[in-house]
Amino acid sequence: MGSAVVDYVYRIDALPAPGAEKTASSFAQVAGGGFNMMVAASRTGMKVVFGGQLGSGPNGDFLRAAFASEGIETLTPSSPVMDSGNCVAMISADAERTFVSWPGAESVLSLDMMEPVVVAPGDWVFTSGYTLSYPASRDALTDWIEALPAGIPFVFDPTPVISDIPRPILSRVLARTTWLSCNTTEAAEIAGSGDVETVAAWLLDVHCPKAAGVVIRAGAKGCHVRLADGTAQAIAGFKVDAIDTNGAGDSHIGAFVSAMARGIPPFEAARYANAAAAISVTRHGGSSAPADHEIQTFLSHAADPSRAGRTQKANA
Repeated sequence: MGSAVVDYVYRIDALPAPGAEKTASSFAQVAGGGFNMMVAASRTGMKVVFGGQLGSGPNGDFLRAAFASEGIETLTPSSPVMDSGNCVAMISADAERTFVSWPGAESVLSLDMMEPVVVAPGDWVFTSGYTLSYPASRDALTDWIEALPAGIPFVFDPTPVISDIPRPILSRVLARTTWLSCNTTEAAEIAGSGDVETVAAWLLDVHCPKAAGVVIRAGAKGCHVRLADGTAQAIAGFKVDAIDTNGAGDSHIGAFVSAMARGIPPFEAARYANAAAAISVTRHGGSSAPADHEIQTFLSHAADPSRAGRTQKANA
């Protein structure tokens, strides 16, 4: 249920100063937004379908072609009145990225429009903070999430726009979340500042009372996973030469969900996701998630980082 947009990606040596201009070393038009997470899940073995809305203009056509190339079906009709949105992504020489986005059809959802999206036992549902940040979609999507059958796992990524999500909406979504995946900044935005163990405990005990666990991503350092029973582990990342961090979090979430859906235990699934994210940052583009066989090959040649982690029965 995430929103898909078209990314216009410019590669520059550094961000321009106010009032100045830069010439990009390269430019690409690619599918982005929630597409990146869906691609990561699909390439690692899940059947993925899109329940958001695409537009009826050139951006929507571009996204439909991208979905088709990855074997991802769109369940809902296209907007008859607007095109899909876009995002300008500027990737600097240090592999960091800066975004400016323009919402389109993906920002307008209604319960009537989402009626074709029917979940069944065995399905997993994912959405991101972007969809919940849009005034014309947040209420309908939140109602839809709350109406999900109890046995359907719901995965939520708050994303960097978390501060744009009204707190009542955020609280309702977190209350239905089965797995929360966020970075350290987003975790602190929800639960307050503190060390990662404390923040993870607050997330589960206070904000996500029905969750099975929380994953706090820390880029190259890996991630911290805490389960509902209080067991926690720091899962170390992998050392690689990054050239583009755009989409790393999406690759991590998609691979983690795919692994969990196959019955892989959470800590092992997190290591699998760390490997997926590590591979993705060595490639250009947000939808650079690897396939399962690439992750397995990577893990077979990588030093086991689990010794750098620790498992503990943490206090609530």
